[in-house]
Amino acid sequence: MLPLAPDAALRHAGFFLALSLLSALCVRVVTAWRILDVPNHRSAHARPTAKGGGLGVVVATLAGLLIQYRFATLARLEDPYFLAVIVGAAAIAAVSLADDILSFRQHWKLLAQIAAAIAPLPSGLVIDALSLPWMGPTPLGPLAWPLSVLWVVFLTNAMNFIDGLDGMCAGIALIAALFLAALALAEGGAFVYLAALGLAAGCAGFLPFNVPRARIFLGDVGSQFIGYMFAILAIAAARFDQARVSLYVVPLLLAVPIFDVGFTLIRRALAGERLAEAHRGHLYQVLARTGVPPLAVSALSVAMTAALGLLAFRFVALSPPAKLAVVAGVLAALSLYATWVAWRARRAGLTSWSGV
Repeated sequence: MLPLAPDAALRHAGFFLALSLLSALCVRVVTAWRILDVPNHRSAHARPTAKGGGLGVVVATLAGLLIQYRFATLARLEDPYFLAVIVGAAAIAAVSLADDILSFRQHWKLLAQIAAAIAPLPSGLVIDALSLPWMGPTPLGPLAWPLSVLWVVFLTNAMNFIDGLDGMCAGIALIAALFLAALALAEGGAFVYLAALGLAAGCAGFLPFNVPRARIFLGDVGSQFIGYMFAILAIAAARFDQARVSLYVVPLLLAVPIFDVGFTLIRRALAGERLAEAHRGHLYQVLARTGVPPLAVSALSVAMTAALGLLAFRFVALSPPAKLAVVAGVLAALSLYATWVAWRARRAGLTSWSGV
């Protein structure tokens, strides 16, 4: 565990508070820009609402990373890797902000995400091996780059897809980032600890503008940036930080959105639906359409994330077969959640989950 003296704890608390206030200030400024999200038949909101509030999360997180890069002695990576994190994060923020303003077509958005995912790879910030039950660390060889890009793009989009209700994406991200910071601190991972703390601060500064009723939405600039940061921090935690925090910790912390997106993709593919077509068929959207108040749906997802965070503290100390058993248990629990949503959908008479 990293030693954290009382004076250091106070400095880190001040760091968190200052970045939260910076995020809130940026969100306040962006609100005045009036970049509007106009509701349509797929929207959960009924009136035009400002978007792009995720710029506050971006500014606060990048400010934290730059301070960390300039002044930290322990909480850092080697320069090439550290700069790759900053450059990649800035790249996804820039293209997603442009998307909020210009509304890119889907294929251009995907190409931009792939480019941002590739950006840190030449530095070596890549998943080069996976620890598999009964096999141990397994080198990925030529699959390392493609799988790294797939991981980053998938999680970038997963957090974007679950940004559909007030407090949903930012609330999950806040809790997951705080648990990631605590886990990294406990395991001696100084870089991930401070970087995750900065990401949590950015989300904390944004949330008061998004709940209980949104005055502004995250927008792609916020949700895509959050997903990208978690994906990159997972790689950094597993490979380059002082402690090798398991690569599987971030997927465990974000199991709720990952399961929702994976379940929805499989369900729609089996139903013969066009996967690129916009819809309202995510589990959280269907649950809200059955009559559960949207804020309650968000609170449930945040609570499940907190439960997974507590589980993660035990997870990191387990043997690979035991970790596999935990993953199976989590999938079983989330499958029960999906079954409950399906039961409510039938009771509510929802003939189409996609709701297009």
